[in-house]
Amino acid sequence: MIASSSVHAAGAAPLTHLGVIRIAGADAASFIHNQLTQDFLLLPPNQARLAAFCSAKGRMQASFIGFKPDANTVLLVCSRDLLEATLKRLRMFVLRAKAVLNDASAEFALYGCLGPGTPPASPAAWSLAADAGATRIQLYPGAGYSRELWLGPAGKRPELPEIPTDLWLYAEVMSGLATISQALYEALVPQMLNYESVGGVNFKKGCYPGQEVVARSQFRGTLKRRAYILRGKAPMHAGQEIFSALDADQACGVVVQAAAEPDGSAWVAIAALQVSAAHEAALALGDPQGPALALLPLPYALLDDI
Repeated sequence: MIASSSVHAAGAAPLTHLGVIRIAGADAASFIHNQLTQDFLLLPPNQARLAAFCSAKGRMQASFIGFKPDANTVLLVCSRDLLEATLKRLRMFVLRAKAVLNDASAEFALYGCLGPGTPPASPAAWSLAADAGATRIQLYPGAGYSRELWLGPAGKRPELPEIPTDLWLYAEVMSGLATISQALYEALVPQMLNYESVGGVNFKKGCYPGQEVVARSQFRGTLKRRAYILRGKAPMHAGQEIFSALDADQACGVVVQAAAEPDGSAWVAIAALQVSAAHEAALALGDPQGPALALLPLPYALLDDI
């Protein structure tokens, strides 16, 4: 539990649950451009990208925040529990590309920085800035905090007070932007996490694994599943099923990412839910008679179906 006095604290939280993949070589950008849902060929040095790595069926195997520290290098930040398997699969596609991939997690320190608020003139999400040998990436705000991902050399840290990682995880859930972990491996297409609405999918770029499925999900009409923020009194964790009063026999969704509220009185979660169930029925955790869940508003607008 996080002490209530820390709710309004600003500072930096260590993110040891994340890791870093480095892609180096003359073809680094073009190689990864052909594997992910985002454009890395035209990525400018002052921006980062949210991206998904999908199976041939369009199901997410990992999600990344990626950027190019120089013309011949791409760094990808992802959930550490998926890093080894993701690295192995990406290496299968290298073939003749001039690109070397490795786990660079030990070379970097990762922190999540929370600010006391989100000023009107705050930088746009995915903007990137250098900071004394480190990189700061602006993220979507959450729970009234501005949020940055800080990546620097191992052994270094931001010049901010340290705050509990649980507080960062709470703000991350409240931002409505989930990171794929092992519990959701190959369970969701990117739109089920609203990635098309938060800068995670580029529909104008060329092919990548699962591209046809992702495109069809967008262009064929109304999406049947979306990401929502839920609140309940019982503890939640990734992979838990969610049921609705519309259908007691079949789950209507799944918890993707969850965290305790700062005072410990409740839990919040990002969940991928059937749109009909989210708006038309009572929701319960685990089984139809499980703890009740309430829908909270998303902090960003959803992109209209095309």
